[in-house]
Amino acid sequence: MILHGYFRSSAAWRVRIALALKGLRAEDVFHHLRKGEQRSTEYLALNPQGLLPTLVLDDGTALTQSMAIVEYLDETHPEPPLLPADPVMRARVRAVAQAVACDIHPVQNLKVLKRLRELGQDESQVQAWAAWVIGEGLEAVERMLPEQAGPFAFGDRPTLADIVIAPQLANARRFGVEVRWPRLQRIEAACLQLEAFSATAPAMQPDAE
Repeated sequence: MILHGYFRSSAAWRVRIALALKGLRAEDVFHHLRKGEQRSTEYLALNPQGLLPTLVLDDGTALTQSMAIVEYLDETHPEPPLLPADPVMRARVRAVAQAVACDIHPVQNLKVLKRLRELGQDESQVQAWAAWVIGEGLEAVERMLPEQAGPFAFGDRPTLADIVIAPQLANARRFGVEVRWPRLQRIEAACLQLEAFSATAPAMQPDAE
């Protein structure tokens, strides 16, 4: 497999975490987002959105969108499972993951921030708006998490929710948001005790700056 990513992409980090949790390896191909390398003709043939990550399977099939990729890995390599067996709990895990991936994370996309600047927002306004969305969103995620034993979001092992939460908290700090939520703090600490999270972190990647 080949993983097209960028060290600072939280979406790519999700896939790196999932691969590591499953004990899978992928060759890394890096695309510098700030230099626009993801907009090359060659890459757009793999991913028409020009977004990262893309996972290319051994047969050449290209999978896009981090959440879809992670669920593909979970379905094709079911151990350890990233979703609970119970349908209600599975829905709740997905709800937390999607609250981050669909409602919080997109506002930090370079394309979105660039468009705000083009519309006349100065840098302080752009950063403040992104920080506000992150803070409001994480406040809701904290309340969505169940009160239960176990260090992770839904118990004693990481799930799809943890795979999305940990990268988002790193993103929050990049935008100057204080990670002040006790439950999220505990989840992040538990995640970073695992090599699947810590060794795949942005600062540990070969293209890190």
